[in-house]
Amino acid sequence: MKPSWSRFSRARRVNYAKFSHESGAAPQDIRLRIGSIRNAAATQETKMTAITSAQPNRRDVLFLATGALATVGTAAAIWPFVSQLNPDAATIAAGFPLEVDLAPLAEGQVIKVFWRGQPIFINHRTPKEIESAQTADWKSMRDPQPDSERVKAGHEQWLVVSAICTHLGCIPTEHQGNYDGWFCQCHGSQYDSSGRIRLGPAPLNLALVPYKFTADDKVLIGEA
Repeated sequence: MKPSWSRFSRARRVNYAKFSHESGAAPQDIRLRIGSIRNAAATQETKMTAITSAQPNRRDVLFLATGALATVGTAAAIWPFVSQLNPDAATIAAGFPLEVDLAPLAEGQVIKVFWRGQPIFINHRTPKEIESAQTADWKSMRDPQPDSERVKAGHEQWLVVSAICTHLGCIPTEHQGNYDGWFCQCHGSQYDSSGRIRLGPAPLNLALVPYKFTADDKVLIGEA
């Protein structure tokens, strides 16, 4: 309980002279004692306030700790079910197969998709491009390979190859160059409509990627 200083002051005024006379104490000694009493009372009040204000904080900590434990427990309980939905490490390393709908592609159109982080060209070749690729003298090429080994039988109109130049890893531009295939603007490599290197510094043809047709107008990249 907070001391009543006004009541203490009235008592002091009444008894001040009597106390001084009986105790023989000097007035300044009495003032010092009164000051000590005030300081002691103020110190006690501060301690009580600190104790009272600390109690809710401890309760808050207990509530927070309980909530954290409950959250961790719930996460630990559901994690086995979530992890079952994830693919295994071998599947992730191999890359998910990518299915592409070919129906919207017009003849002569080239699109670029991404599989396992690398760009892939899908070319809907025209009859002229197919004929040019099949009749070219592939044996005299830098990286000799017939067109029949670069497409699927019965789907010769579709070419699916890597979109990375085999020289320094640039991405060539379609339907440019002397062979109506791809032209790499970095250093001038040129590929024909079968993705074979015909001119420039690139040492190899555009790389083939594994794929298969799941329907006449659908291709699954990542599975052969």
